[in-house]
Amino acid sequence: MPRPELSVIIPVYYSAEIFPELYRRVKETLDGASITFELLAIVDGCKDESANVVASIHERDPRVKLVEFSRNFGEEAGVSAGLRHCEGEAAMVMDDDLEDPPEIIPEFLAKLREGYDLVYGVIKKRKVSWFRRAAFYMYYRILNKLANLKMPADAGSLAIMRREVIDALNELRESNLYIRGLRVWVGFKQTGLEYDRHERYAGESAYNFRKYLQFAFNGILSFSYKPLRLVTGTGLVVALSSFLFTLWILYQRLAGHLPDVPGYASMTVIVLFLGGAQLIAIGAVGEYIARIYDETKRRPRYVIKRALGVEPKYRN
Repeated sequence: MPRPELSVIIPVYYSAEIFPELYRRVKETLDGASITFELLAIVDGCKDESANVVASIHERDPRVKLVEFSRNFGEEAGVSAGLRHCEGEAAMVMDDDLEDPPEIIPEFLAKLREGYDLVYGVIKKRKVSWFRRAAFYMYYRILNKLANLKMPADAGSLAIMRREVIDALNELRESNLYIRGLRVWVGFKQTGLEYDRHERYAGESAYNFRKYLQFAFNGILSFSYKPLRLVTGTGLVVALSSFLFTLWILYQRLAGHLPDVPGYASMTVIVLFLGGAQLIAIGAVGEYIARIYDETKRRPRYVIKRALGVEPKYRN
């Protein structure tokens, strides 16, 4: 059987209300453009009816395929599973909430036809609160300053890539995934395409502040050693400052400018400051050590509970 022109990969998490509309719009867009496709729904261990909704659509349209995880492994694992199981000449990664409109898929395909290997979506406008807009804006710019690679600003998960890029990403074996960074790392000819994000179609996002913060730290720690260098630099500054302060104390004591009983307040401040700096340093080093620990265990990124339309592949 020939490969479809496009695989649409959608990590699904509590989207039972949204998926039928998402499928309808993807189908209308790609059938209308005469593009052969498959739609891979990677259900990430949610406890609603998402998996059953996808399964019922699969019965009517076998182009819709299901990979259901045994528990929640995270969005990045879902994208990884989609890339591993897709059969298309190209793959489009989209969110499941319809904030990324399926109607823009032909624009991304047109960019591939221009000769690009990977096209990522650059978010021009978000329909979210001002606080979230400001947080996203700051995060991408901080990441770009810290990362060892030049990361495109405001580039979300929406992206399309050729088979060569898919195969290159599938060769990467690391456990702590940050797909947006790995897309940059593998290279090839890349470009961005601006678009406006829409409001979530239904329900509420499962991403809370803690998950966004965890995602942000994962991106920074996966592609930057600068936090460790910052810790080293801070340690040198603190050590030098302490040495100079010690010389000043000795001078004042020998000159008879200090009382016999040293000040309680100044010593308390110094001890608390140095203790806090040490704890921060230990925490930063610990984050990197924890990642080494994760990599040495060599556990799979996900476990598949059920698959429809695809043969489960466990080399992940």
